[in-house]
Amino acid sequence: MTNLPDFYRPEQVGTLFAPQMPAAIASGQAAGWAPATEDTRRIILLLVDPQVDFIHQDGALSVPGAVDDTRRTVEWLYRHGAAVTTVASSLDSHYPVQIFSPTWWVDAQGHPPVPFTQITAAEVEAGRWRPVYETDWSVQYVHRLEEQAKKVLMIWPFHTLIGTPGHAITPSLYEAIAYHAAARQVQPIFEIKGTIPKTEHYSLLEPEVKVPDHPQGSLNTAFLDMIAGYDLVYIAGQAKSHCVLETLTSMVNHFSDQPEQMAKWRVLVDCMSSVAHPEVDFDAIANQTLAEYAERGLKLVHSTDPLG
Repeated sequence: MTNLPDFYRPEQVGTLFAPQMPAAIASGQAAGWAPATEDTRRIILLLVDPQVDFIHQDGALSVPGAVDDTRRTVEWLYRHGAAVTTVASSLDSHYPVQIFSPTWWVDAQGHPPVPFTQITAAEVEAGRWRPVYETDWSVQYVHRLEEQAKKVLMIWPFHTLIGTPGHAITPSLYEAIAYHAAARQVQPIFEIKGTIPKTEHYSLLEPEVKVPDHPQGSLNTAFLDMIAGYDLVYIAGQAKSHCVLETLTSMVNHFSDQPEQMAKWRVLVDCMSSVAHPEVDFDAIANQTLAEYAERGLKLVHSTDPLG
């Protein structure tokens, strides 16, 4: 495979190490790529939550297949970076106590739920589960979640906690982002999401249940406006079944009356995988939804396909 920098080690993808920033920057500066400001066709690579806890096999919420997905993403960026105007990445960012964590709920005996427990509104009403925090909000939340988002509250393992190694962008991909920034003389965009304790926040663009009094509590129209200014939008990241799919859903809903926008989106289907759950086939659900979006103009592509 050509166009891969000398410092890049494919076997390191999915391992934790200190990114080689001097080598990545110097190699990018020597790449000879034109500045991004000269692009006549503007392309953005949108990375959804490409973080250690989701990608690494020992990550707190490891997604099966994510290491290979990330290797393909890294190499796609090295191969096509001269044509990519901007790289933007979301960072799932959590605290130890949030509504989807074991710390928020207890059962009738005072025991917390184990990860991957689903808490239904009916169970809360029956006293099967009781919120420890924000009691009134939490009871209303499980009802609103099922009514508005058509989801049941899932309890997740502690993951992407702010300040922990699991919160970081996986090092091999961060090197590629830095290489691109140096080569194209453009800053990457990093978008924090998920810091509202009393709601889930799968989509990069909005929480599952709106929290109007919080800065991140509603639809991020500024980010959507930014995306709309590009000629092509490539999307990759983790997990396909959750944060990628919900980000796409937010975009589809917002641009529902603008088919010309959806026609610009390219989902790198071999650069994302679904969460594994013992009872729920999340991948089948994601594939069905993506197929519906494809019928509306969204394009599903592979990392080996040419740009366009």
